[in-house]
Amino acid sequence: MNQGPNVGSQAAGRPGQMTAVMRAMAQATGPKVLRIGLVQGGRVIEERIIKQRTSVTVGASEKAMFVIPSNVVPAQFKLFELLGADYYLNFMDGMSGRVALATGITDISALKGQAKRVGNAYQVKLTEEARGKIVVGETTFLFQFVAPPPVQPRPQLPLAVKGGLANQIDWNLTIIAAFSFMLHFGMIGAMYSDWMDPIVNDDVNVQGLIDLASKVPPAPIEEKPVDTAKSDDKKSDDKPAPAAKPAGPAGPKAPKTSDAAAAKLAQAAEALQVGILAAFNGSSAVQGALSRSDIPPVDLSGAAASGAAVSSAGGDLHLGSGGGIVQPGRSGGLGSIAGGTGTGAGNSAGTLTAVQGPRGDASIGATSASVPVSNLESVVAKLRPKFKNCYQTQGLNIDPGMSGSVTMVVKIAPNGEVNSVDPGGNTGLSDPVVRCITRVLKNAQFDAPGSSGSTVQIPVKFVKQ
Repeated sequence: MNQGPNVGSQAAGRPGQMTAVMRAMAQATGPKVLRIGLVQGGRVIEERIIKQRTSVTVGASEKAMFVIPSNVVPAQFKLFELLGADYYLNFMDGMSGRVALATGITDISALKGQAKRVGNAYQVKLTEEARGKIVVGETTFLFQFVAPPPVQPRPQLPLAVKGGLANQIDWNLTIIAAFSFMLHFGMIGAMYSDWMDPIVNDDVNVQGLIDLASKVPPAPIEEKPVDTAKSDDKKSDDKPAPAAKPAGPAGPKAPKTSDAAAAKLAQAAEALQVGILAAFNGSSAVQGALSRSDIPPVDLSGAAASGAAVSSAGGDLHLGSGGGIVQPGRSGGLGSIAGGTGTGAGNSAGTLTAVQGPRGDASIGATSASVPVSNLESVVAKLRPKFKNCYQTQGLNIDPGMSGSVTMVVKIAPNGEVNSVDPGGNTGLSDPVVRCITRVLKNAQFDAPGSSGSTVQIPVKFVKQ
């Protein structure tokens, strides 16, 4: 009779029984999801549950869900494809494995007869009870359908941490400090403001000033004594003044100058000016006179017609009698200056000689490659004239003194095409020259170096000839 409670307690503690907490937890509902394990070299290196029902891709592409090195499948192959609400297994001729279906465990090579042909692959529908393994090259995929994992609740911070800044403020101290600041700054503001000063009536003050000014007595008049002797003399002199004569020159009468004398004085002044100009640095008197803006213009055509000549030897202006041009210190006609009146056929202006700019040359040093390229030297030798053209057109034609060297780092793809070109160790060359060399190398074609490609270093030196 007393064994009833003990039996019940032992039954509750048996292994495999669900506790009340486990029964209270919400069980996951909905379709099952894929659970995939990746095995390489006999070890499980990755296990993943595809929580969102979607297609599973494998291959060498970085966009694939499982990246594996294999030549059996394309770069991105849908191993498990989701069509509608059902999963389908896609496999190709180079793949092997076994699959447990509702009909039993079957090798995938035997499923080709009942599978659907889609391009180069075979397609078999999977149920939620299906499981198995698929071998793709050196990689094995283990799969099965499992219930989706429960949704993890969003993590929440403790209440002590969730409290904001408002919960950490001492409001009593804050209110006391605020009132204290208001009181002290209010008193200081009242002392420096004028809103507590009495109102002044400007009209009353102005009227009071006017009244005060009207009451000020006038200043006393100072009386000066009168000299009686001067007053009598003034009375005796009070006689009518004689009539005023017309105003005339105050000084002595200037003598009249004749026109001939005036012309002679003007000529003497001009001769004196020309002599002073000739004395400055031995320059031409006429040129110095013409260069001055304060010398009145002289009619040189008239002087030439009269055969006048200017001499700086004396202080006077000497006029010749014969015809000729005006020339300081000499006389003669146009023939003395021009050296003759010939046609000028015997005088040559010289031979036109074309002057060429500097020319440049390009030399290629020893190349190096991470993976040997069979035609590296021959291709680089063929590119040398193009390097020289870049140096000439983009360099020397703009900067004749340019010279320098650069090492071009060329990354060659497995098929022989150039993936990238990076300049390194540039000394003395401008950016347009380097960009031109980069374009030449990007258009080059090399032999295939292999599956991993090759990195080539090409040193190029440019000198001015």
